[in-house]
Amino acid sequence: MTPPSSPGLRWGILGPGGIARAFASDLRTAGLDLVAVGSRSLDSASAFATEFGAARAHGSYEELVSDPEVDIVYIATPHPFHAEQAILALEHGKHVLVEKPFTLTADEAAAVRAVAAERGLLAMEAMWTRYLPHMVRIREIVAAGTLGEVRLVTADHTQLISSDPSHRLNALELGGGALLDLGIYPISFAWDILGEPLSITAAARLGETGADSEVATIMSHVSGALSTSISASRSAGPNTAHVIGTDARIDIDSVWYNATSFRVITADGTVLEEYASDIQGRGMQYQAIAAERYIAAGLTDSEILPIDETVAIMESLDEIRVMIGVRYPGED
Repeated sequence: MTPPSSPGLRWGILGPGGIARAFASDLRTAGLDLVAVGSRSLDSASAFATEFGAARAHGSYEELVSDPEVDIVYIATPHPFHAEQAILALEHGKHVLVEKPFTLTADEAAAVRAVAAERGLLAMEAMWTRYLPHMVRIREIVAAGTLGEVRLVTADHTQLISSDPSHRLNALELGGGALLDLGIYPISFAWDILGEPLSITAAARLGETGADSEVATIMSHVSGALSTSISASRSAGPNTAHVIGTDARIDIDSVWYNATSFRVITADGTVLEEYASDIQGRGMQYQAIAAERYIAAGLTDSEILPIDETVAIMESLDEIRVMIGVRYPGED
């Protein structure tokens, strides 16, 4: 599937790590304009720029956000640094697409939102799953009433990553834990389908460093529907998701948060629709194209994931962390 055409902004990438490589590859797949890369190491920035055909490499983040040829900055560093770097870019007049989780805490997310509003710029969470074609179709099916009354949303994001205490996912000083890295996906999905939760219950297992290695949540929503999620960094599960209604359900195949397939199935087992994704690359280009379209239209917010919802989701993650006893260095 070929994504829709892009208005054509000039992108800079801040932090040339693993997720940035996937994003840069998808920018190139979609023909978007990657012009600059910024890193704390000029050698790293130069190598990345050469690999992905960016014209300029900067040996500091300040140089990148000061680059007059950059319109929008994709922030791909670990999440404890997102707020500071997003604000730095915004204060230099750049729109920002910030990797999920948007920030470490809701207060930080609100601070980014305030600066973006003051400057009249787009600050958008890079929850790329929401922009994928199969998720667009799922929202259409739910809105059409095909499922009847939606009663339950359930999803897992479980991977076998590392038990090494020094690994980023286990380091509290780097915002480690399954919840913010992995749990953000199913929790954001529940928000997408069911809206803001009225109540949250959570339980977790903490690892040796105090970071969460497994987290389970139950949320109740305005409609009365429930959502459940399981996230884990030390065990790999099916990574599927389901939207269950009174008339039918949607079964989303593994890996549900990537471009994948799904089926709409009635209560008697009749398959109403089968959907198979056919996209180029990983699919991160869809969020970038959406950002470009918003900016071209003079908008400073995402229609699919508004900044107010991003902040509110961070509030839910804060609440879950209180329940499971995870605190980051420097938190009061």
